[in-house]
Amino acid sequence: MKIVRKKINVQGIVQGVGFRPFIYNLALSIKITGFVANTSEGVIIEAEGTIKQIDNFIKNIKLNAPPLSLITDISSSEINTKHSREFIIKKSQSNKSVATLISPDIAVCQDCLNELFDPNDRRYHYPFINCTNCGPRYTIIDNIPYDRPYTSMKDFKMCPDCQKEYDDPSNRRFHAQPNACPKCGPQVQLFDSNHNLQDVEDPIVATRKKLRDGKIVAIKGLGGYHLAVDATNNEMVQKLRKLKGRDEKPFALMVRDLKIAHQYCLISNEEEQFLQSPRTPIILLKKLSNCRIAESVAPGNDYLGIMLPYTPLHHVLFEDLDTPLIMTSANYSEEPICIENDEAFKRLENIADYFLIHNRDIYLRSDDSVGIFLHNKFRYIRRSRGIVPQPVFVKSTGPAVLAVGGELKNAICLLNEGKAFISQHIGDLENIEAYNFFKMTIEHLQRIFDVKSELIVHDLHPQYFSTQWAKEQPNIQTIAVQHHHAHLTACMAENQLTEPVIGIIMDGTGYGTDGTIWGGEILIGGYSNFDRFAHFEQLPLPGGDAAIKSPWRTAISYLYKTFDSSIPNLPFIDNLDIDPIIEMIDKNINSPLTSSCGRLFDAVAAMSGGRQTIRYEAQAAIELMQSFESIDVRPFSFEIEYKMEKRVILIQPIIRSLVRSIQNNESFSKISSRFHKTLVQIFLEIANEARNETGINQIVLSGGVFQNMVLFEHTILTLEKANFRVYTHSQVPTNDGGISLGQAMIGRTLTSS
Repeated sequence: MKIVRKKINVQGIVQGVGFRPFIYNLALSIKITGFVANTSEGVIIEAEGTIKQIDNFIKNIKLNAPPLSLITDISSSEINTKHSREFIIKKSQSNKSVATLISPDIAVCQDCLNELFDPNDRRYHYPFINCTNCGPRYTIIDNIPYDRPYTSMKDFKMCPDCQKEYDDPSNRRFHAQPNACPKCGPQVQLFDSNHNLQDVEDPIVATRKKLRDGKIVAIKGLGGYHLAVDATNNEMVQKLRKLKGRDEKPFALMVRDLKIAHQYCLISNEEEQFLQSPRTPIILLKKLSNCRIAESVAPGNDYLGIMLPYTPLHHVLFEDLDTPLIMTSANYSEEPICIENDEAFKRLENIADYFLIHNRDIYLRSDDSVGIFLHNKFRYIRRSRGIVPQPVFVKSTGPAVLAVGGELKNAICLLNEGKAFISQHIGDLENIEAYNFFKMTIEHLQRIFDVKSELIVHDLHPQYFSTQWAKEQPNIQTIAVQHHHAHLTACMAENQLTEPVIGIIMDGTGYGTDGTIWGGEILIGGYSNFDRFAHFEQLPLPGGDAAIKSPWRTAISYLYKTFDSSIPNLPFIDNLDIDPIIEMIDKNINSPLTSSCGRLFDAVAAMSGGRQTIRYEAQAAIELMQSFESIDVRPFSFEIEYKMEKRVILIQPIIRSLVRSIQNNESFSKISSRFHKTLVQIFLEIANEARNETGINQIVLSGGVFQNMVLFEHTILTLEKANFRVYTHSQVPTNDGGISLGQAMIGRTLTSS
């Protein structure tokens, strides 16, 4: 029988996920010879046997790959036979071309959990237990190949027992780079806020007691520190808010298990699966009416952000703890999450009572990912730990491109071949710590994938810190991309669309090509260009950012532009001094024009008796959305006017109709329902006009306003009923956390054409 030898190249997430032992054991079972090795290009296999054996071998690689692996390409070619007598695992190889993918950080697996809580196991209660199927990856990697010397485990020499596991291809910990045990691995310690080491037998048990006693504890986790406190203790939750500088924005919670989670929220089968998945994101879940969580955890909000323990340290902490804990990023206000021990002591000394630290370094901070189930899909609101750096696969070829995102919710994108590597959540670049993190992330992402960008793409806004950084880079071409065009193409890219689309792009702020603030746009276009087909009427925003934080200012502006000096005496105006606002508008003092849909939400909410000032982004709009009752209502009046070859959605008819409903004492819920219905009807009417004019039937929805669950779902249902093909975000956020993908695709297209 003829013997052949094939060289097999496997690319994808194939390192650090037990791929080589899988190949080794598969080869032994099929009785072929050769070797497998990690390289910077992926996994290389040379397999020798009969044609039938080799075909069976390749088939099983595809069908039975390890659960955490992701094969993006597998190719083979016949080479000369070498008459090898065994199948071996070779030492990792390195070369200049890096094509392998890196696994995200993965929640501890069930096999490790069984050992963690087995009193007879040598890793009983060891908070750093892991294997090839779970544990830290991206946050501990400094370079590739993914081998221990290139990780933050390099300073921990394995004991003989761990080394034996590491060297045994039949063992679950074969080449598990973070492999360790209590004898040779990282350790935890408990300190007070004065940096005094606590003399306790078990730091985690002691931490559990401190939390029960109502203390705030900074806990070092996988991608950074969390601040933890009893989520049923209203007094301590309010104290944490004050110390952290976080007025009313909801806190995330961690609960011991699914049974506990069901005590606080309504949870579907799909949500259960994602809560327990290896990615373990925070999921926004509908709060039960009799929920015992302190109201100050998520004031005025119908949803709670819940996650389950994902590190062994979390599991040990919750072993005897039924109480839900706030588990929020350890920082002050909008600063990045703390990752270093000294940094945590310095930045959190006035917030945390105690510090549960460990001595395994975190190379790259990574906040918890956040998502929600909407319209039959899990959708990321924040894409970070557990998903990054898994790429978004796109239909595109061309030069390597670095896109640096926007100013808020920043995330960068490195586009290499058909893979878009979008970074973890970086944050708001107005903060110096976030800006430094932004620069470090760019350097790190390009290093670990060994990609030298040929182009940098940035937002059109000249004052964004990301724009300024891009323009400061020497000897490289830069391209500016309009904000909402990037939203449109980001949605196209993740849905692998190549033909022009109608884009309904709704958000709060984006710098327009005319120098005004856009945010309520219907665009038509693709990667190479776009046309502003329609937009909301542009009205003054008195005070600029001050109006964003005080929606009543926007409400006064919209009323003044609608009724002139005869502003109706609505209840919300009582005790407000509106004359300075009117003067600002009349004299055009710091009153930029905006077409923002987000600001329209603010104005409607404020006029109707909702939030007059907000404590976190979109608070007024969120509370307006949560008051929605039914889509089966009469919409407010609206008009679409044709101006200079563009359609303008007039604001005044909407405001007049809204004022009548307020004067008729319609409830806040009724007003919410009518307003949402109005927007859905506007989108349908303009989409129909765009289709009639262009023949395009594909629609993408993007922008932060589409985090509004009501608007999102009813817009999709209405458009699909009208036979449109509607595409939305799920892999990347619909908010500004996703625009770097669109920027990169536009940049590559413009340089390749």
